[in-house]
Amino acid sequence: QVQLVESGGGLVQAGGSLRLSCAASGLTFSSSIMGWFRQAPGKEREFVAAVSSAGGATDYADSVKGRFSISRDNARKTVYLQMNSLKPEDTGIYYCAGRGSNWLLRRSAYNYWGQGTQVTVSS
Repeated sequence: QVQLVESGGGLVQAGGSLRLSCAASGLTFSSSIMGWFRQAPGKEREFVAAVSSAGGATDYADSVKGRFSISRDNARKTVYLQMNSLKPEDTGIYYCAGRGSNWLLRRSAYNYWGQGTQVTVSS
């Protein structure tokens, strides 16, 4: 059974930083693309970032480029999202997700999802 467990969310002031973690079990982590998505109140879930199976390639939504950084530790089966210069519009539930290794599909068609962690950025 695949489990993705997020942690590290919380309340932070605008301009601050948070680091999210996602611990994976039950999937072939080192062969999986891992991604982060978020959902703001009243909005659809949106892509935030993705990292390739070996960690050599990353992709970011334009709204977070230059502020967020995704990374992974395959030995620990954990993926991270470092979020800097946070803005109120970054508020939402952040989800970790995993899928197969086709990089062309990195922004969609994820098979596995975590339960999410709340991030709230106050102005």
